[in-house]
Amino acid sequence: MRSKKTARKRAAVLAVVTLLAASYAAAAQYPDKPIRIIVPVTPGGGSDLLARLIAQQFSDRFEQPFIVDNRAGAGGTIGSELAARAAPDGYTLIVAYTASHGINPAIKKLPYDVINDFAPISMLGTAPNILVVHPSVAAKSVSELIQFLKSRPGQVNYASAGNGSAPHLAAEMFKYMAGVEMTHIPYKGAAPGVTDLLGGQVLIMFPSMPAALAHARSGRLRALAVTSKARASAAPELPTVAEAGLLGFEVIQWYALLAPAHTPKNIIDKLNAETNRMLKLPDIREKLAAQGLESSSSAPAEVSAFMRGEVAKWTKFIRDTGLKLD
Repeated sequence: MRSKKTARKRAAVLAVVTLLAASYAAAAQYPDKPIRIIVPVTPGGGSDLLARLIAQQFSDRFEQPFIVDNRAGAGGTIGSELAARAAPDGYTLIVAYTASHGINPAIKKLPYDVINDFAPISMLGTAPNILVVHPSVAAKSVSELIQFLKSRPGQVNYASAGNGSAPHLAAEMFKYMAGVEMTHIPYKGAAPGVTDLLGGQVLIMFPSMPAALAHARSGRLRALAVTSKARASAAPELPTVAEAGLLGFEVIQWYALLAPAHTPKNIIDKLNAETNRMLKLPDIREKLAAQGLESSSSAPAEVSAFMRGEVAKWTKFIRDTGLKLD
């Protein structure tokens, strides 16, 4: 009897050792075929910009194609579900962002778990949203904008990157704290919303800095403030919304590289090391800074803890304000 138990134990240990050996062998050869990076939004926003930047760097480093696959729709849910259901072999990655993995769990039932169905690799970058208005708006500061809106309750349209997006929630937080009314016009991504803002079809937006900073600098939009706790290094001349009078106001855009859950740890570690190395390169930091992004490399455990905090934050905001999404 004892010999049978011992044999079973040995067989179990051997099976584990065999799996570990296969896993490390796969990691040693990884990658040996093209890798897909899913971006769950339309081209043109911060997620897309970062995905294309790291795809080029990874392709050069690993000598394999890293292909950006934009799968927009349902506020990031379509692309995120695709990534969550992909094989956990390191050949499907996703650039998660504020709405897809921070806000969505607070506002809707998802066909996946944003924490347990993904394996964090590294943070990629953070950026404040930026409060921008069409130049026709007679307001050159946050306080003037509040007065402008109070004189036209519900008559002014604001754009967002879609229901439940960070630009949407930033605007709703602004409405709640400033005591103003605006009409929400959701778009399928930040880029089409910014396009209509440039054309004057909508008058206000809280897009990510990468989506709007260049337009603000060219004068095609007027920037009034940033939504972070501190001023942005890319635009230090802009006050924060909190500085302008709405104390406690803070919304940031964040971007993280994830893989499906159960992706082998040695593959995660390999990608994490390369991501962190890349984000420290001076030319990469310059490219990110030019778009209002600050690189934010980290360990997988730090990404997980940060994402849990974001879910808790937005869950509390929705509950406390009683916000009903369109």
